[in-house]
Amino acid sequence: MEAKSIAKGMRISPIKIRLVVDLIRGKKVSDAKTILVNYNTKASKMVLKVLDSAVANAVNNNKMNEDTLYVSEARVDAGPVMKRIMFDSRGRIGRKDKRTSHIVISVEER
Repeated sequence: MEAKSIAKGMRISPIKIRLVVDLIRGKKVSDAKTILVNYNTKASKMVLKVLDSAVANAVNNNKMNEDTLYVSEARVDAGPVMKRIMFDSRGRIGRKDKRTSHIVISVEER
């Protein structure tokens, strides 16, 4: 049995979040939380919120024990891209892509 948590439309590039998510995949929840608290980035704060939500879902909805949980799935998908114009040199117009992400974290008992 697994518990899942999804955060959609997070305003950060998927490449930046994948660096953090790769650190916690397959680890125990307590170890993953320790890594995320000590990793000082905007992405780690977002992933920590999603991980806490997945753990709360497992404990409250599925009656799992928090001490035996581990991160079974952690992935980041690309969300919609907001395309904004930015004025360039020589009278041209460039484009600034503001990327978003969907974070999916599942926890299971071991």
